[in-house]
Amino acid sequence: MESSIEGLKQNLEELLAYGVSSGADLVEIFLEHVDNLGVLAEQDLITSVSPSFGRGVGLRVFSNGKDGFVSTNDLSRKGLKTALDQALSMLGLEATSLNNSRFIGLKELSVYGPIKSDLYLKCPGLKEATHKILEGTSMLNKLGKHLEVRRGTYSKSIQEVFVAASDGTFGRDLRLYQSIGLNALAVDKQYRSSLGRRYGSTGNPSQLSEWDVEDSARDISESAQKMLYAKYVDAGQMPVVLANKFGGVIFHEACGHLLETTQIERGTTPFIGKINKKIAHQSVTAIDEGLTQGAFGSISMDDEGMPSQSNILIENGILKQFISDRAGEMRTGFSRTGSGRRQSYAYPAASRMRNTYISAGKYLPEDLIQSIDNGIYCKSMGGGSVGATGQFNFSVEEGYLIRNGKLKEPVKGATLIGEAKEIMPRISMCANDLALAAGYCGSVSGNINVTVGQPHIKVDSITVGGR
Repeated sequence: MESSIEGLKQNLEELLAYGVSSGADLVEIFLEHVDNLGVLAEQDLITSVSPSFGRGVGLRVFSNGKDGFVSTNDLSRKGLKTALDQALSMLGLEATSLNNSRFIGLKELSVYGPIKSDLYLKCPGLKEATHKILEGTSMLNKLGKHLEVRRGTYSKSIQEVFVAASDGTFGRDLRLYQSIGLNALAVDKQYRSSLGRRYGSTGNPSQLSEWDVEDSARDISESAQKMLYAKYVDAGQMPVVLANKFGGVIFHEACGHLLETTQIERGTTPFIGKINKKIAHQSVTAIDEGLTQGAFGSISMDDEGMPSQSNILIENGILKQFISDRAGEMRTGFSRTGSGRRQSYAYPAASRMRNTYISAGKYLPEDLIQSIDNGIYCKSMGGGSVGATGQFNFSVEEGYLIRNGKLKEPVKGATLIGEAKEIMPRISMCANDLALAAGYCGSVSGNINVTVGQPHIKVDSITVGGR
């Protein structure tokens, strides 16, 4: 395809007119060029450097509430028409030269993101990345005890996208995503503990140079040491306090996904028909937005060319809105929320979360601890799994007993087990210390960058699985 904007626009319009001539309701083109770098350090060596780049186009056609999608990295005129013909044929459509008058052309290009050459100049190169990651594993060695495994990771992705559609949509964005990870495994005789932290940003070329290596290494080392000799927790039903930042992963996984219109289309969310009805405790207000500067899930426009927004999903316990994309709007009637996202040109966009969190409340974090006689404080969460309708179990990476309103000894082996529709009404207290954490989310349109978050929250009762 032509590299100049005018040439590109002309080619896109020609392709869209060709697709619309079939009688399709809408034709959409997603053009992507991505440049990736991954670095892995183990102990005090760089063990993997993974540069990659890719370029391709995703073509989607809508007709009578259905859509057909084909991706290709053959960007020749013939290759793109062949791919579009395949997408049309999925819906029983065929392009013709007799009927293209419904397409009046693309609007003026909406430009998001910085100038490409400027961004490349500001981003860290391989030398800086390897130096900084090795500094991280070295600092773990200096500050930690019994650390048998020390691992650091760095990833950088510069993604340029163009979105064009037969409704006139024409947008361009340039996105920079960076992620830094630090992990450690502590071992002493039969005792083990494993902890990690991830830091991610969008649009901040200075993230790596600004990273406080010593602070991160000290945090992980101290937590690993505390958890190394922790006793296993006793199972039971009890109140818990979930810490801020990555504690929000449970809300993201167990509730957030159920608020995506893809779940409505499948009929798998218990929140169908619950708009303006109570689904959570009145202390819970939940947001999904793409606007927080630098947050890992922030986007200037979504992958359907719609500018980003801030959306209230739940307000004082009342369900207000679903997360919707173009297909979701067409098939469920819920308006688009700037949430059409995809991993790459190889996936059709779907309704996906961005920065999703429970809003800050009025309490101090210690108020939540002091309100519990016997429970668990979950400082950091590990992995978990979620069922189709919101059943979840998540391991507690770092946990402590709460007795008589005070934090006591660390415990290991705890797993939080529940179901979104039952747990949401039990979040009775939210602290005033909202904080966000970077993560990756895998779903129908691939793996994407997201932010989870919350303040410290208290769940009045939840099943805690133990050893």
